[in-house]
Amino acid sequence: MSDGAQRNSRRPGVTAREWVEFCVVRMFVGCLGILPRRLARAVGAGIGWLAFQLLGRLRKVGLRNLELAFPMKPASERETILRAVYRNLGYLLAEFCQMPGYTREQASRFIHYDGLENYLTARERGKGVLVLTGHLGAWELSSFYHSLMGYPMGMVIRRLDNPLVDEFVNRIRCLHGNRVIHKDDFARGLIATMRAGETVGILMDTNMTPPQGVFVPFFGVQACTASGMARIALKTGAAVVPGFLFWEQREQRYVLRFGEELNLVRTADSEEDAVANTALFTSVIERYVREYPEQWLWMHRRWKTRPPGETGIY
Repeated sequence: MSDGAQRNSRRPGVTAREWVEFCVVRMFVGCLGILPRRLARAVGAGIGWLAFQLLGRLRKVGLRNLELAFPMKPASERETILRAVYRNLGYLLAEFCQMPGYTREQASRFIHYDGLENYLTARERGKGVLVLTGHLGAWELSSFYHSLMGYPMGMVIRRLDNPLVDEFVNRIRCLHGNRVIHKDDFARGLIATMRAGETVGILMDTNMTPPQGVFVPFFGVQACTASGMARIALKTGAAVVPGFLFWEQREQRYVLRFGEELNLVRTADSEEDAVANTALFTSVIERYVREYPEQWLWMHRRWKTRPPGETGIY
């Protein structure tokens, strides 16, 4: 047993179940991490296929979301998209397990930038950069690669239920200078980071509840969406730049794409501005999801929270 594992086993408050879960995760990541990358991705794709077959509840949610977003597509096409989503999640699982061994030279063989100048120009303003992103493409690999290439950033994430797994996963995420900002320290941590002129990536495509969330259109359906990113950007003057890492099937490699800095709505009404800019950010995410529908996390119940008086979608 390693020194780190021994420390974890003695940590107060850690249950036997959490310890077993951690050992399983650690062993799985280690096994997939030592395989050749191509084989690891094949194994990941196989796991994705199996998950599609076995996880009927998530499959049902995914198909329902695709029906909402693409009502004109035939059911067979929506199912094909969802199958591809599971395959790409399998790829991402494999990449995460492989990440600790990646070097700049190695990773650059299958990842390249598109629009890096957009990010660098925004950073040069000195007021911080908020990278608008989501559970689209290879989101875990994107911030890791960016840090590997010399651009470490903060990441706003939710703590995992198992503290041992949470620590282990974050250790991999932060191998090259990234740092984690937990959602329970969102506002204070983010404002300080922007004032220091740093970069933070925010996954802004998950279901929220009021008052943290406001209702804005997403694929023509009102979706309760976190408004914190818009409020922080307006308060600090930070630049907001879209950033996503997509798998390009024809190229058989990833592209880390940074869009141009977004022009925010600024009026005398700060509350209306927050809603308008949250709608703007959501529309940008929707545009990318439409371009890469097989790479978004359709199994998330994105439209779970409904406006008052509306019946549930799921």
